[in-house]
Amino acid sequence: MQAAQPHHFPQICPPLSAAKLIPFTPAATSISISRRRLTSTSTCISAAITPILHPPSTEPITPPLPTDSVATSFWDYQMLFLSQRSETPYPITLRMADGAIPADFPLGTYYLTGPGIFSDDHGSTIHPLDGHGYLRAFEFRDRGAVWYSAKYVETEAKKEEREEDTGEWRFTHRGPFSMLKGGKKVGNMKVMKNVANTTVFRWGGRLLCLWEGGKPYEIDGKTMETIGAVDLIGDGDEVSRRRWRRFGEVGLDLAAALLRPVLYSIFKMPQKRLLSHYKIDEKRNRLLILSCNAEDMLLPRSNFTFYEFDSNYELKQKKDFTIPDHLIIHDWAFTENHYVLIGNRIKLDLQGSMLAVSGLSPMISALSVNPSQSKTPIYLLPRFESRVNKLRDWRVPIEAPSQLWISHVANAFEEDEDEDEDGVRIQIQAAACSYKWFNFQKIFGKLSISRRLDPSFMNEFEGNGTQLPHLVRVSIDLDARGESRSCSIASSSGKWSWPADFPAINGAFAGQRNKFIYAGTASGTRRFLPHFPYDSVVKVNCLDGTVSFWCTGRRKFIGEPIFVPKVGTLEEDDGYILVVEYAVSKLICYLVVLDAKRIGSANALVARLEVPKHLYFPLGFHGFWDDFTHNHNIK
Repeated sequence: MQAAQPHHFPQICPPLSAAKLIPFTPAATSISISRRRLTSTSTCISAAITPILHPPSTEPITPPLPTDSVATSFWDYQMLFLSQRSETPYPITLRMADGAIPADFPLGTYYLTGPGIFSDDHGSTIHPLDGHGYLRAFEFRDRGAVWYSAKYVETEAKKEEREEDTGEWRFTHRGPFSMLKGGKKVGNMKVMKNVANTTVFRWGGRLLCLWEGGKPYEIDGKTMETIGAVDLIGDGDEVSRRRWRRFGEVGLDLAAALLRPVLYSIFKMPQKRLLSHYKIDEKRNRLLILSCNAEDMLLPRSNFTFYEFDSNYELKQKKDFTIPDHLIIHDWAFTENHYVLIGNRIKLDLQGSMLAVSGLSPMISALSVNPSQSKTPIYLLPRFESRVNKLRDWRVPIEAPSQLWISHVANAFEEDEDEDEDGVRIQIQAAACSYKWFNFQKIFGKLSISRRLDPSFMNEFEGNGTQLPHLVRVSIDLDARGESRSCSIASSSGKWSWPADFPAINGAFAGQRNKFIYAGTASGTRRFLPHFPYDSVVKVNCLDGTVSFWCTGRRKFIGEPIFVPKVGTLEEDDGYILVVEYAVSKLICYLVVLDAKRIGSANALVARLEVPKHLYFPLGFHGFWDDFTHNHNIK
């Protein structure tokens, strides 16, 4: 594939103005997506569309834009982060735009969470990661009907920032990634803005929305009303009562003991911070969640606690681990006998800290990546005792041979070595990027002075593109004593390498050997947006490296794919892929249903359902399929 060169967008931003919004409606055109020059089959898709370009907020737009220009690309990107203030108090039936829901599609609900609002009524614009959680539900009922509803999660931050009587928004919390214009800057310590916008799951009959660092919020799955915050892990008082450990750790223990009350009293940061990514072990029928300590952001030591719950939320196992390294973890994995953490090394940025406290930069600027070491630490933490991990010192990481920053983990599993060996091979499937590329302040693009997201950062390209998020496979060979014999990192496919993220698998294979990975990727057909946002679903065969694609139409993007298995099936890819399609030129969202087996074929598209235009919603983060026939999720 010929690498398209990214363009820098800030110079095309129009001047700020209070002019009236003027939509532009060019004539309908028939657009055909050409076949991609890849080593595998891709699908040619034709679509007749009527582009309607609305600039965000109240910014005017003047002359018609070419279909693939710098300006069109810039505005298309902004349309993914367009605020949606409306909610649906009652579910509505979605119109079938293409195809039909097949008879063997299971009954259930697809939940999708992510931010819903980015600009308030007083001039402040926040980063997408700080946007208030907007939960969307697509319920698949009998006779092929799909019902849609959407509501904001009623977090404490949302109650403070939205006036219930008038519907007016005024952002008062900075959040980790934003700066306020209409609110208080200097001395504003409202950083822990739990917006419940990152992940969602249903377990034991309870629907929960999570954020990176706070308590989950429980939602009534029937009414979409927020029940309230849920304390799954306790307030962390046991942390302060824990005895001091080795002599060399006394200084860190003392520093931690001093920091905890300060972080709570000033920043309202709980002693235990729950991470947003959870895991479900279907084999054992357990929910797995992970927390870290509040002070871990500031000290060169990381404390992790793993919790395992049954379907009644009875705590079946809890394990604590202290790692002598300064790490930040967003996603992780588990195997039959291990918890798997791939460490992203960070460091405290003193200059950034001063700017953050003074209100001149986002609070996240107090941290930066730490590229001082050329290898990636992988911690195999004992989940259950096995012949391999009972002899191994888990504090010593496996050093992967290259430096990778992990964004998301698809799966991990263990395999016995050859019959004449007593060791174990551990395979990890993940999306990773380069330390040189990753920047906390530029995730999804840095907010410019015009309060727009600059997409050029997400489309930087050098060499083979491995500085951007891409799919990798990590293989670790352990001997009978648990010592590492070898560790290698390779592309998930030897036949294809291109930026990709949001990997998904058939959930029944979590922690077990799987054959297929599904992820979002880009077709490369957009000259100025060649790598992100994604417009294609890729299916990777992890055994032989073959890949196949489904690509949406021009000026359309997609979010995270989700796998939905057919009822009673045993084949890993016998099911469907759900993914939201964002037709940014028309400001319409579609829920797309793909046949997972037929991805790469012309008949992969099974159905496309249209969300009403007035309910167009911004890019979602992560979703969850709640199968009505899955008994352990229903009480």
